[in-house]
Formats: sequence, C-alpha cells, structure tokens
Amino acid sequence: MVVVALGWGAAAPRAWAAEPPAPASVMGAWAVDVARLPMPPQARPQKVTITFSPVGSAQVRMQVEVVDPAGQRLVADGVTPLDGTPTAVASNFEADVSATTMPRPEVLVMQLGKNGIPASTRIYVVAADGRTMEETVAYFGPNGQPVMRRNHFSRLP
Repeated sequence: MVVVALGWGAAAPRAWAAEPPAPASVMGAWAVDVARLPMPPQARPQKVTITFSPVGSAQVRMQVEVVDPAGQRLVADGVTPLDGTPTAVASNFEADVSATTMPRPEVLVMQLGKNGIPASTRIYVVAADGRTMEETVAYFGPNGQPVMRRNHFSRLP
C-alpha cells in the first residue's frame, strides 16, 4: 500500500505542473469590427484586415487591406525591424516611415510618420485568449488636440 501511494505521489506533480499556455501573439491575420468604428455608418470602410508576419527573428511585415465605402481596395505593405529603427515604407494612405517594437508577443507598438511629421502611434494588444485584439491609435486632430481611438479586431482563421 505504501509503495502504491509513493508511486502515485511521485507521478502526481508532473500532472499538476502543466506548462503555462503560450502567450497570445499579434502575429496572424485580423479583421476589424467595422460596425464599432467611431464614424458614421456611410463613411465606414466595408472591410479592414491587418496581417502581421514575422520576417526572420527581428522584423515584422505588416499588410493592411482596406475596402473603402465605395468598394475601392487600398493596400499598404511594409517590413520594419522590431528594434524601433525608423524605416522607410512604401508611401501609402497614412505613412512613409515607421518605427516598430514588440516588447511582448501579444503587444506591438508602431510609430508612423508622413512627410517628416508624426502621423500616429498604434498600439496593438492581443487578448489572453488570442482571439481578439485591440488597437489604440493616438494622433493629433485638425484642432491640434490629442486624439485617441480604439479599434477592435477578431483573429481570422
């Protein structure tokens, strides 16, 4: 009886010491919840998707596809290092330079500029379950006042 109890007791810690789940990652494809965008429904894009892909161990590729209210498809695509180094990106609808860091697998921070001036800062944070992501966008509005807005994303298969 003692041998059985000791045998069971020796095996039990392995079952209890399960590996913690891997942290959620920003890498992957995401669709914005356009119904929650802070703009009139007629001004909302039909679709917005963002795909983050690792390029080696030190860079990220970000592809953005927007289908505007009229159905026109706009695409931005760029690769930046994850060490915060400013990097030229092909001019798109919002930026011509980017600096990016990823302090944790579920957090990506990006500073965008266009024509030599700041455009916006974007912070992407993936929920612990890995299925949803929130983007906080910070920029200065036309009146010179700081503006912050949130966009809500769902992971695409």
